[in-house]
Amino acid sequence: MSWKDTAEPVLTRMPAVRRPERHVPFKRKLAWTAGILVLYFFLTNVFLFGLQGQGTEAFGQFRSILAGGQGTILQLGIGPIVTASIVLQLLGGADLLGLDTQNNPRDQVLYQGLQKLLVIIMSALTALPMVFAGEFLPPSPQVAQSLGIGLAGVQWLMFVQVFLGGILILYMDEVVSKWGVGSGVGLFIIAGVSQRLIGGVIAIPGLGVDRGIIPTWIAVLLGNEPIPPPLTPSGVEALLLGVGNIIPILTTIAIFVTVVYAESVRVEIPLSNARVKGARGRYPVKLIYASVLPMILVRALQANIQFIGRILNAQLASLPAWLGTYQQGQPTGGLFYYLAPVQTPLYQLTDPAWQLAIRTTVDLTIMVVGGAIFAIFWVETTDMGPDATAQQIHNSGMQIPGFRQNVRSIERVLEQYIPQVTVIGGALVGLLAVMANILGTIGGVSGTGLLLTVSITYKMYEEIAEEQLMEMHPMMRQMFG
Repeated sequence: MSWKDTAEPVLTRMPAVRRPERHVPFKRKLAWTAGILVLYFFLTNVFLFGLQGQGTEAFGQFRSILAGGQGTILQLGIGPIVTASIVLQLLGGADLLGLDTQNNPRDQVLYQGLQKLLVIIMSALTALPMVFAGEFLPPSPQVAQSLGIGLAGVQWLMFVQVFLGGILILYMDEVVSKWGVGSGVGLFIIAGVSQRLIGGVIAIPGLGVDRGIIPTWIAVLLGNEPIPPPLTPSGVEALLLGVGNIIPILTTIAIFVTVVYAESVRVEIPLSNARVKGARGRYPVKLIYASVLPMILVRALQANIQFIGRILNAQLASLPAWLGTYQQGQPTGGLFYYLAPVQTPLYQLTDPAWQLAIRTTVDLTIMVVGGAIFAIFWVETTDMGPDATAQQIHNSGMQIPGFRQNVRSIERVLEQYIPQVTVIGGALVGLLAVMANILGTIGGVSGTGLLLTVSITYKMYEEIAEEQLMEMHPMMRQMFG
């Protein structure tokens, strides 16, 4: 008996959001998406009952890509979903699951059930150390005294809330994927990063955040923000790297332009229909073929490593110096320090130049190599590889002109483009993310978060345009299913 036969009764009974039985009108999809977005913002402002203060941010600067909110019901954000995806991709890449999600409906159901089960397990495994280790979520003595359950009881009460928040965001993502536009994970990332971007542009003093670029420049022009003369070296430095924030502004604009341009760069493979004369089409192989979503997996892996380091530092009396030294919960030396991504502009760091060089090199290597590897895993596990794509093209009745009408002929052509483009695109995205971090961005948004926001927004725009086209021409919806 295989593991599939043993696990099937459990995996097939995992609660799921019902799929729509018929076409969902575009306006209703927008309504579902907007409703989930409002619910997300509401829950990120509902703080845990029993929490004293807000605690220490467990994810640090990774919060922008893991979404959620520190000390709220959505404390875990999309962390468990991403971690479960990493585990599944590694198992699938090693061919340990034995699931044919492309052709076998039973395996598709088992895969989806396994993914949900892993998210539930990861929610519990992540919530436990957050509540019971360190000062991530300190319990309130006042609540413990009023309820008469002790600090341990308050901690278990907070654990239940954090765990349920992890489950809730899983099904919010599923609602958007089945009834809305795009995916919930992408929507939550856009929401979190956009908040920081907008705040970095228009935030005014007195709201508990740094002053935005527009109020800063208004203060400079009115003379309320003294700066050195612009033509002096100190004045140029102040405008570029200081109060002027010109370098972060240019970096943010450059990332936007580069990602949009890279999304439009593609190799188009001509297709024709053997049964319908004159019916032609093209299959686009984009430069960023695997999208930038594999970057979430790389950064989430780094976030988990740093989270483990902080737990070890909080729980052990003395962590070996070679493993890590910490000040105020942040690594300042050792292995965990050099594995931490450089998420602060280099010109704002005071570390020795040789340390910055090592950290930047390590981070660049992890992002470029990891981006390429996870892009390959992503393409294979989402049925975007040459074999799966060739089968899809063949099943649609299309063929490549000048080649035999069989799957293998199509696959040979796709193998000339997809593997190479996947690796190049994954490495390029990793390089852009690191460059954005070391140069700085508006609102202090991480390079990965900015890349994800631009790419996901661009894809959501394409999907919305496609949905509108289908609404205007119902016959096209019937043709493309």
